[in-house]
Amino acid sequence: MFTEEQIQSLNKEFKDASPSEIIKKAFELNTEAVVTTNFRPYEAAILHAVSTEVKEVPVVWCDTGYNTPQTYRHAEQVIKDLSLNVFLYVPKQTSSHRDVVMGIPSVDDPKHAEFTEQVKLEPFRRAMEEHKPKVWFTNLRQGQTAFRNSIDIFSLSADGVLKVSPFYYWSDEKLDAYLEENNLPNEFKYFDPTKALANRECGLHA
Repeated sequence: MFTEEQIQSLNKEFKDASPSEIIKKAFELNTEAVVTTNFRPYEAAILHAVSTEVKEVPVVWCDTGYNTPQTYRHAEQVIKDLSLNVFLYVPKQTSSHRDVVMGIPSVDDPKHAEFTEQVKLEPFRRAMEEHKPKVWFTNLRQGQTAFRNSIDIFSLSADGVLKVSPFYYWSDEKLDAYLEENNLPNEFKYFDPTKALANRECGLHA
């Protein structure tokens, strides 16, 4: 749908734009959109920003099944406060079952790729196949991983979906201020079972 030249032009034009301006532009380009979340820290910002522009935008929550009690309580609060249109996707096998047959493999374990496929990649593919979005809003930011440093506000997924990261150049401090200004909660007790090492990309965004 988009060429690399168009993507580069958009990034140049919107480098200093506000998240709301970026989101409005994305919806102008195509209204068939989703916003994905796992309710990790600062996710309330992207959920608020996108749902403020389009109230009923589908929110795809891919829950690995290993979230902390704090994350689940945080998710319920944000969903209620923002009246989000949530579509929940979970692995086909429960975490209790997987604990018996596989456990949580370390990143060096040969089973790690299979584990990541089961708890993250397959549910995400299922979600995207069902919704078939042309635009995918996410809260990726510069400085999180080497891969994320290589993209920009606008990028293309492997399937050609326009991926939009409205807060790409924002620091934690700016996001803290955004959350405070909009009376949004945050929660840091988050666990990602696929990233036993810091700054590791799980493959979902790559």
